[in-house]
Amino acid sequence: MSLTALRKENAAANRRGGPVRPPRGRRRDGYALFLLPGALAFLAVIVAPFAMNTAWSFADWQGVGPLHWSGLANYRELLRDAEFWASFRHSLFMVLSMSVVPTVIGLVLAAALFDFVAKHYGSRLAAVLRACFYLPQVLPIAVAGIVWSWILAPDDGALNAFLRAIGLGSWQQDWLGDPDLALWSVMGVMAWVQIGFPLVVFMAGLQRVEPQLYEAAELDGAGWWRRLWHVTLPQIRPEIYVVLLWCTIAALKVFGAIYVLTKGGPGGATDVPSYFSYTTFFEQTQVGYGAAISTVLTVIILLLALVGLRLQTRAEDAEEGPAA
Repeated sequence: MSLTALRKENAAANRRGGPVRPPRGRRRDGYALFLLPGALAFLAVIVAPFAMNTAWSFADWQGVGPLHWSGLANYRELLRDAEFWASFRHSLFMVLSMSVVPTVIGLVLAAALFDFVAKHYGSRLAAVLRACFYLPQVLPIAVAGIVWSWILAPDDGALNAFLRAIGLGSWQQDWLGDPDLALWSVMGVMAWVQIGFPLVVFMAGLQRVEPQLYEAAELDGAGWWRRLWHVTLPQIRPEIYVVLLWCTIAALKVFGAIYVLTKGGPGGATDVPSYFSYTTFFEQTQVGYGAAISTVLTVIILLLALVGLRLQTRAEDAEEGPAA
C-alpha cells in the first residue's frame, strides 16, 4: 500500500468518524517486534544457560581442560549420594517454613487487618501495618541475614542478651552453631522474611470479596473466625493457590539466606540442594556433578509449577461449572 493511498483511506475514515486499521499482517509484525526483545532476553538468560548446564551434567569436567562425556554417571552417583538426599530433606523443611507457615499466618493477619483493624481503627493504620509486615520482603537477603546473624550470635547476640535480661539465661543457645537448632533457626528467619508476601496478596484478594457476604454472615451471628473460615477462605482460593505455589518454589530455590547465615553448616545441618550445587560446582570444581544437581532441582521446580497450575485450573473449572 502506497503512502498516498494510505493517506486517502485515512481521510475517508476521518470523514466516517473512525480510524483505519492497518492490515492484519502488519499488526502481527508489530506484535512480533514488541515481543522480540523479551524473547531474546529469555533465550540468553534462561534457555541457553539451562541448555549448557544440562549438557555439562552429562560430562566429567573440572571447569578447565578437556571435557569428557560420562553419560548418566553423574545422575547415578546422585541417586546414591546421602548428602544430596539430606539436603533435599532440609529443603522440605524450608518449604514448611517459607510456604505453609507464612500462608497460614499471612491469611490470618490479612483477614484481621481487612475485617477488624480497617473497620475499627481506619484503613490508614491497616495500610501502615501491612507495609511493616511487607518490609522484610524488600530488604536485601544479605542485609537481613547479617542482621539476624547478629541477633542470633551465641555470645553477644541480642536474643541471648534478652533471655539473660528476663531471667531465662538457661535458655541461651548457639542458635546457628548447634546442629540440632541451626535448621530451625534458619526456618524461623525465613518465615519472618516470607510473611509479607502472602499478606499483601491476600489483602488484595479481599478487595474483590463482596461486602454483602460479610454483612450477611454478621447478621446470621457468625463471629470473626467463622467469617474467616466460611467467607474469606472460599472467596480467595485462587490467591491461596498462587501463594502456595510461589512460596514453595522460592523455598526450593533458597540460597542467599543459607549462604549468609550458616553456609550450609554446621556439619551440613542446613545444607539445601541449591547451596549443595553451588559448593560442588564452584568450591569443589566438580562442574558436571554440580550441574546434575541443579538440573534435577530445576526439573523438580518445573514439574511442581506445572502440577500446581493444573490443579488450580481444574479447581477454577469445577467452581465455574455449577454456576454455568
